[in-house]
Amino acid sequence: MSTQSKKVLVIGAGFAGMSAASFLAKKGWSVTVIEKNTLPGGRARKFKAEGFTFDMGPSWYWMPDIFEKYFANFGKKVSDYYQLQRLDPSYRVYFEKAAWDMPANYEELQALLESVEPGAAKALDLFLAEAKFKYDIGVGKLVQQPGLSLTEFLDIDLFKGIFKLDVFQSMKKHVAKYFKHPYIQFLMEFPVLFLGALPEKTPALYSLMNYADIKGGTWYPENGMYSIVQAMYDLAISLGVQFHLGEEVTNIKVVNGQARQVSTKLVDKEEVRTYDFDVIVGAGDYHHIETKLLDTEHQSYSEKYWDTRVMAPSSLLYYVGLNKKIPGVLHHSLFFDTDFEVHGKEIYTDPKWPTRPLFYASVPSVTDPTVAPEGCENLFLLIPIAAGLEGDTEAVRTHYFNEIIGRLEKKWGVSIMDSIIYKRSYAVSDFKSDYHSFKGNAYGLANTLLQTANLKPSCKSKKIKNLYYAGQLTVPGPGVPPSLISGEVVANLINKNN
Repeated sequence: MSTQSKKVLVIGAGFAGMSAASFLAKKGWSVTVIEKNTLPGGRARKFKAEGFTFDMGPSWYWMPDIFEKYFANFGKKVSDYYQLQRLDPSYRVYFEKAAWDMPANYEELQALLESVEPGAAKALDLFLAEAKFKYDIGVGKLVQQPGLSLTEFLDIDLFKGIFKLDVFQSMKKHVAKYFKHPYIQFLMEFPVLFLGALPEKTPALYSLMNYADIKGGTWYPENGMYSIVQAMYDLAISLGVQFHLGEEVTNIKVVNGQARQVSTKLVDKEEVRTYDFDVIVGAGDYHHIETKLLDTEHQSYSEKYWDTRVMAPSSLLYYVGLNKKIPGVLHHSLFFDTDFEVHGKEIYTDPKWPTRPLFYASVPSVTDPTVAPEGCENLFLLIPIAAGLEGDTEAVRTHYFNEIIGRLEKKWGVSIMDSIIYKRSYAVSDFKSDYHSFKGNAYGLANTLLQTANLKPSCKSKKIKNLYYAGQLTVPGPGVPPSLISGEVVANLINKNN
């Protein structure tokens, strides 16, 4: 059977799903994407209310080279779809007794660090030289592997580089070798929080994130992060991909070790459909697909296995519209004005609702006036919380909202509570209901040493010959750029095997 006559189903229209769909369509597959939500984008959907446009999930645009590479695979450029603006300062960090603006200009950043720790400018050169090596090998080679066999590491460049990648040293110890000032250590450790684990549990390999931050820069796509979703969706459509939005896969039928048919239901009416496919890519929640769509004998992993996985955090999110502008605020602000150790333990070591959380504030209307009515401000607030927490009640959400708004008012020197004209919250129960998210996680699996590369859930089913997986619970891991790569990796694997 030629590839042209073969049909593939992709479950989920997030970044990984749309990436896999486009790479497979390019190779001649007949591709259908089935997505339970009525908009593509998965966790990166958007919504509009009271004249505001809110990106629902990812808000940082890092690693622009990966987006360029993605579109280049299809003879396109990012600029064919949206324009990028580099933010300068990249972001602001609020400490207990200081606030630092992180300059986009490298020499200015060095001067800032040198002003608080003599020798830090030179140390940054050395630190980033090593981080660049890790970025080139890690992003250029390591994350491109499907993680199915140790022989993948026999690539000569990868093999030579693996010992310099610092996979056995923690990020915390690595940073401490170069910098002594606690604020600088915070700055170098913070990017790994995107990977879902504490710096002491994250391999120093991931200092590559510092290279992405400092050298790659922090960017903003015009009209918001949903511009990436729209671009990927438009590209997929142009390649012939068929999308079924507002339709949910409810069962995968397996015959003789192969997935042969799926059943679906339409979200807005009681209509059930069945489809036959040659290959299936599960790009929705891996745990949900395994445990709810497959019978037990066809599942690769037990519930005990899943329960012992170290999850990246979930998030308590607030989308807020203000009827006034906030003077002097930046697009991105990180609030490290409380004890990081305490909050970290409340996420990873002894999971509970945080005592006094760190949080993040994005104000995209500072950069982009289209996301808010004239004279208004658009706020996106995020508190990282442990995955799997019980007690996600309206009272709990209100408690934390009042706390962080109080801290914002203090740091920003303006009243906020009396200027709110729109507010929506989103947390654990919403991640579960909207995305079937395992334990209500927001990011996926934490990138710990024991959950790196081949030690992640496999991108190919161990029980079903033609079932594959993409997304944040498999290789290469959480984040928008890794999700694009995840779709490419699984598409390459399917083309190789079929």
